[in-house]
Amino acid sequence: MASNPDTEQIAVRCVLMRGGTSKALFFHERDVPPAGPARDRLLKRAMGTPDVLQIDGMGGSRLVTSKVAIIQRSAREDADVDYTFAQVDVDRDIVGHDANCGNISSAVAPFAIDEGLVEATEPVTTVRIYNTNTDKLLVSKVQVRNGKARVHGDCAIPGVPGTGAEILMDYAGTVGAKTGRLLPTGRTVDTVTLEDGRHIEVSLCDTANPCVFIAAQSLGMSGSELPDAISADRALIETLGEIQSKMGQRIGLYADWRDVHLPGLPLAVIVAPPAGYADVNGDRQEAASMDLRARLVFLGKCHDSMAGTGSMCTAAASRVPGSTVHQAIGAERAATGTLRIGHPLGVMEVKVVAEPSAAPADIRFSALGLTRTARRLMAGEVYVPVEDDA
Repeated sequence: MASNPDTEQIAVRCVLMRGGTSKALFFHERDVPPAGPARDRLLKRAMGTPDVLQIDGMGGSRLVTSKVAIIQRSAREDADVDYTFAQVDVDRDIVGHDANCGNISSAVAPFAIDEGLVEATEPVTTVRIYNTNTDKLLVSKVQVRNGKARVHGDCAIPGVPGTGAEILMDYAGTVGAKTGRLLPTGRTVDTVTLEDGRHIEVSLCDTANPCVFIAAQSLGMSGSELPDAISADRALIETLGEIQSKMGQRIGLYADWRDVHLPGLPLAVIVAPPAGYADVNGDRQEAASMDLRARLVFLGKCHDSMAGTGSMCTAAASRVPGSTVHQAIGAERAATGTLRIGHPLGVMEVKVVAEPSAAPADIRFSALGLTRTARRLMAGEVYVPVEDDA
């Protein structure tokens, strides 16, 4: 960090990157304070948090544009770079470090290549990424030309205009990201008793990030609701937060569910069987184009599309017989090598191939991945006011 005792701001080198359907400030580990309060303060000020508009920072007033990636060359033999993700809340004075972001993960390898942290190999460079948040390894395959990550290509992803160079992300090694187990409770279906007396059946799966899956019908939803309507339904958001907190306590994320409000983990994913709906852009998504509908909620807000890690956990759960997700798609689609997820901005297809197992909890995956695009948007310095102790 560049600082001067006579100035009221410090300048910190960073790169603004889009990864999938999210954006983040990317920092070199050496340019930010060590993990702790000083780092969190810097990240919040850089983003303009807490403020619903994030008007005094680089955030875009939505959770998908209020993210941070911190990168360094790895000392591990099995990884090329270490990657720490931070979710900076928008209107709450919070920075979350307990989860990974799949969309931002897709921009890590392009950043590492362009910044010279890994050797560029044409036409494709494979980058092994150690995610410190989940203690798991990801593998990214990036198209390269003239020593830099390619931008142009024919890969299209719902939620991003146009096309770009395809990035292949392999998540097969992320089973048990936070708990060490695919099914942390040991069951395919659990029942959550809410404080209002309702009993809600859910499935909790831990791949890439732990997710709790709830059938839309059990919440009185159609499954086609869009993010603004979901986020504005405070009774629904509180219900989902209670389910998340209680299941988080059940798998050891929290000592007491009452101590956390609208948590990030486990991610809440509302699922429903295929049906036609109009997406956020007003385009018609037909039932035949998808295997299920899904809406993801975290930190009290509905995701604008679908989290990359959420898509991976949804894919994994879809291969667990009897789970809420498996029930939504049916056995016939569960026998294929892909999963098509209808989300608020369209339909995304991910790859999933489960290895046969006698016990659902022991299921592993020979293939689990998705394609994304990413692009370097800006490089420079972000200015952060020096804390006034006067």
